[in-house]
Amino acid sequence: MFDSLQEKLTKTLRNVQGKGRLSERNMEDTLKEIRIALLESDVNYMVVKDFLEKVRQESIGQDVLNSVEPGQLLVKIVHDQIIELLGAKDSSLNFASEGLSKIMIVGLQGTGKTTQAAKLANLLKKQGRKPILLAADIVRPAAIEQLQTLGRQIDVEVYSEGIDVPVLAQVENGIRYAQDKGYDTAIIDTAGRLQIDEELMDELKNIKDLIHPEEILLTVDAMTGQDIVNVANAFNDLLQVTGLILTKFDGDSKGGAALSVKAVTGVPIKYTGVGEKIGDLETFHPDRLAQRILGMGDVVSFVEKAQEEMDMKMAEETANRLMEGKFTMDDLLNSIEQSRKLGPLSSIMRMMPGMSDMANAINDADADDQLKKIKAIIQSMTPAEREDPSIMRSSHKRRIAKGSGTRVDDVNKLCNQYDKMKKLVKSMSSMRSMFRM
Repeated sequence: MFDSLQEKLTKTLRNVQGKGRLSERNMEDTLKEIRIALLESDVNYMVVKDFLEKVRQESIGQDVLNSVEPGQLLVKIVHDQIIELLGAKDSSLNFASEGLSKIMIVGLQGTGKTTQAAKLANLLKKQGRKPILLAADIVRPAAIEQLQTLGRQIDVEVYSEGIDVPVLAQVENGIRYAQDKGYDTAIIDTAGRLQIDEELMDELKNIKDLIHPEEILLTVDAMTGQDIVNVANAFNDLLQVTGLILTKFDGDSKGGAALSVKAVTGVPIKYTGVGEKIGDLETFHPDRLAQRILGMGDVVSFVEKAQEEMDMKMAEETANRLMEGKFTMDDLLNSIEQSRKLGPLSSIMRMMPGMSDMANAINDADADDQLKKIKAIIQSMTPAEREDPSIMRSSHKRRIAKGSGTRVDDVNKLCNQYDKMKKLVKSMSSMRSMFRM
């Protein structure tokens, strides 16, 4: 998402580099190109108009101070306005000052509502809270089974009385049960419909009036374009939604609706679903998204993801071995397995400043196939061969190729790459020793 917008904005902002001052003349062409980029990315027309006016007011007449080029200054101005557009204020969850906090998850069918409820429970559990899931979607029996399966997966209790007990009675009983058992957060997975109707809204409003939730989070599919805004407005008018969960945020849609929804509805984005795994729910940070849209990367999110997904003890042990000049095939295998936990290579590279263009050129399927092939080759080696690949002869390599379902050429190529990496590790170790001396 946002790849096309990022490419166009980055190209446009380069056009004002080298100018000594931002004037109306050199700004109009730039603003015109920004307007086209935003509209082509499906950003709401009125949002674009307001956004450009704010950029214009901030930009025209700004002197370039301390050797900052106009292009850099304009990037900062656009960056700040994107943050303002997405919601500059803190949009963290509101919890009850004492007792049980109630969070309603609402939305249409097909937006991943049940999955997001479980993902949120998993995230809150990691943050030290004690959540319980309430299955309040008795219209779709499969939703209860799905929630129970996800609950077992993350070791979070799911309260349900089946489909025969009225939903309001279930919610009331579930809240009482959560209080009695000492839970601090109840996440209520409510029913959805294929479209907004009076029956759905009456049910949701009755649940709201019964439990008075601290949060009402609406799940919307980021792939559905401007319809996000219409759905958000409809739910917000009747329920006063407190936040949005944008699902499929890792998709390839234009992304403009995500930039529009906060400005049009006033409802802040609180979370983004970035994959199908239970851990693929991220707290929304407008400043980080603004950086990624402008090709600046997102190192903070990368570090957080690495800390969460990687075995930090193993990573530290591997790093210490590298600094000592030790590098075996097992070290290479560990590095591959750790990196694959972080997700597709292209998404990792997009978090790195200046590497977004390279990320667009990467075929994740091909890269993943290559890593699988390398992993298969290493796992087909004996412990002695992994420790010192130089002992391998032609007969060894034929055995390894057969065992890994690859060719001898693939084994030779890996050995050559390994030799180069080992030399690099040794040179780094030598430089470290020199600095110590």
